[in-house]
Amino acid sequence: MENNKKGFNLISVIIVICVTSIISGITTGVIVTNSYKNNLGLTYEDLVNDESLNEFLEVYSSIINNYYEDVDKSAMIDSAVDGMLDYLGEDYTTYLDQDATSELEERLAGSYRGIGMTVGDKVILEITSGTPAAESGLQVGDTITGVDGVDVTQMSNEEVTDLIKGNKNDSVSLTVLRGEEILTFNVGIETIPISAINYKMLENNIGYLQMEMFSATLDEQVASALADLENQGMQKLIIDLRGNTGGYLESAEATSSLFLEKGKLIYSLEGKEATTQYFDETDEHTNYPIVILINGQSASAAEILAAALKDSYGAILVGEKSFGKGKVQQTYNLSDGSMAKYTSAKWLRPNGSCIDGVGLIPDYIANMTYTYDDTGVINGQIDSQLNKAIEIISAM
Repeated sequence: MENNKKGFNLISVIIVICVTSIISGITTGVIVTNSYKNNLGLTYEDLVNDESLNEFLEVYSSIINNYYEDVDKSAMIDSAVDGMLDYLGEDYTTYLDQDATSELEERLAGSYRGIGMTVGDKVILEITSGTPAAESGLQVGDTITGVDGVDVTQMSNEEVTDLIKGNKNDSVSLTVLRGEEILTFNVGIETIPISAINYKMLENNIGYLQMEMFSATLDEQVASALADLENQGMQKLIIDLRGNTGGYLESAEATSSLFLEKGKLIYSLEGKEATTQYFDETDEHTNYPIVILINGQSASAAEILAAALKDSYGAILVGEKSFGKGKVQQTYNLSDGSMAKYTSAKWLRPNGSCIDGVGLIPDYIANMTYTYDDTGVINGQIDSQLNKAIEIISAM
């Protein structure tokens, strides 16, 4: 891989997934962010003279002044926004409350502010190596009983984690029960990166790189992984996008640019007025054969990367048809931390087609193989899709 990595000089467009996976029925989407910019030809005078908007404000004012009980104005506006989005009757136009918005943005940021551990029922379940929690002396199995001197024994697990995450200081004091011993630890609070990849070398100099989510730091993680794999002698690469439901479009574009030659088309945006094309502007690229694994949960940003490498690089797609998410949403962040998003465009793959509702069709269809016990219950899984990818790339 040639090195000359550039930073983002991209439009603020993101592909977003909702907090849970597609399997659980939450939709994915492409979102144009920078929230609300009054760049659609609207002026203050337009808003003042909008009869419908004035009627809405009159009703709002009447309710505030005359309703027989006190009114939560913020909650009422949130309901009004939700109602406007619901009126549009479009699956990917929706409203995210403050908690959902916060969780989504944290996951997509590629890092979080915390101490580096997972807690369940106030018991420490996992500690990430190299984090403040790992260096503090805390151990898996410790039960948290106090946070900064506050007794949390009667609090829910969510309340305890919120108390730790909401700490504005550089450290937090945790009291834990370990066996019959009560211990107190002062734990630093830092920005902790979230790994979005897994990679390893397979036989015959084949690299394997799994991308779990298109977070803000994915391209940096991928660049580091590629450098490591290349140092180990990688000559061919399998990229695994199965179960990857999306993330930032900037991340998909920057990650695509690690592989594509300068000037190659990555994707296009088809809006109401025009279609705009986005090309690789970097000098960095790769030359080795690439096979990409996809399935029905590969969506949005994952589909953009797969389509870009398929059409503009010659990568081979293996697995099952992808989800098929090709719409773009614009976001509006409300003052209370919630978010509205509504469809404003479609994205097109380099060959000019839109995959919305269609998905990407693999060059080689491969389904997963399962093993069963004597009663017919699934008791194991053979990664026949990865095996097919290895077979194909070995012959390239």
